[in-house]
Amino acid sequence: MISVKSTVKPAILGGPKAVTLDGTAANRWPIITEEDVAAVTDVLRSGDLSLHRVTRELEDDYRRRLGVKHALACCNGTSAIFAALHSFELQPGDQVLVPSATYWASVMPVLWCGAVPVFCETEPEQLGLDVNDAEKKITSRTKALVVVHLWGMPSNMDAILAFAKKHNLKVFEDASHAHGAKFKGKSVGTFGDAAVFSLQTNKLAPAGEGGILITNDDAIHEHAQCLGHFERVLDLKTPARRFAGTGFGLKHRMSPLSAAIARTQLRHLDERNRRRNENIEYLSRKLEALGVNCFMAPAGVERVYFLFIVQNDEARTGLSTDAFVAAIRAEGCDVVKPKYPLLHQQPVFTESKFIDIARLNHLPRESLPVYRGDELPRTTAANATLVQLPPFPSADRALLDQYATAFEKVLASAAQIRSQPSA
Repeated sequence: MISVKSTVKPAILGGPKAVTLDGTAANRWPIITEEDVAAVTDVLRSGDLSLHRVTRELEDDYRRRLGVKHALACCNGTSAIFAALHSFELQPGDQVLVPSATYWASVMPVLWCGAVPVFCETEPEQLGLDVNDAEKKITSRTKALVVVHLWGMPSNMDAILAFAKKHNLKVFEDASHAHGAKFKGKSVGTFGDAAVFSLQTNKLAPAGEGGILITNDDAIHEHAQCLGHFERVLDLKTPARRFAGTGFGLKHRMSPLSAAIARTQLRHLDERNRRRNENIEYLSRKLEALGVNCFMAPAGVERVYFLFIVQNDEARTGLSTDAFVAAIRAEGCDVVKPKYPLLHQQPVFTESKFIDIARLNHLPRESLPVYRGDELPRTTAANATLVQLPPFPSADRALLDQYATAFEKVLASAAQIRSQPSA
């Protein structure tokens, strides 16, 4: 049955906009309160702006929350990822299996470790590394894999861990999008040899800038401290203490001002995730009823929403993704195509700049990958169908209902929209 709403002419064809409410307050993020201001002020008044105890207190918060042995606060998520991968002691030319559909920071640190990424397809249900494709790309140089819990959806860790065990691979989890998510009751970030949660401003537990390295491995933790936290090396009870004078040459420590914000934000993570999830799942159920794939969590998965991504099935809607986005935007919706370009198609790889970055010019060229923009057809095709909606951390039902109406109008009039020259 066609509803009254869907018989209204879509805005792109001259009808009224479906969304008339202002979504600014509903989508304001991060949520900063006097609690955050007081926490930062306390650090400022202490005068200890480099080595304040708040940073270690933040690490303790993450250790207790996740039930892990070690948490190390770094200046940003990228530095934490580099530290984790560097601790794997990759050798020049070693290969690391990685997804292409992710933010660049999940992959580029591989190069700075002297290793090379091997791009794999993304599986469509939980959006993680497709182990069936990865199986085809295993070589004697494959040493590790990067799994990304993309947009807050936990990857299929059963399949990934079984694959890693079979091939004796180190597992790194990029959990930057997934604070609070769980796979079969266990928190993401606690499955692999090491993991990182980014605390960048848009993340679910933000600090402005920052990253938390998670591991149960003493050697990984020790290596990461020597790499970027030279002031902590004196605290070590192992022979690595001898490196206290220099560390391993980098400085990754987090600003206490960021740590102060991170602690207060973490206290409210569960409640803010709950509200964001409720809003997005409410709208997702309406959109799924219209035939829109909203990547709802499968059984055994508790996802969160760093980003709210849906999929345009062109065969079903009859509209290209560009036309679909244009029509939904015309209704007053704040929707866009996602900003992450596929990494395997980027010039740093296709033009072989990666060889210089990873300092691999001494290796025979035939021993290094040749990257092609067409090598991941399933991931490429899927990526072209994605649409990003606002995250609605503080929305009310009225705004969400207007977004649902916008989609309903557009889908009901897809044939007419498609017939327009601009579509």
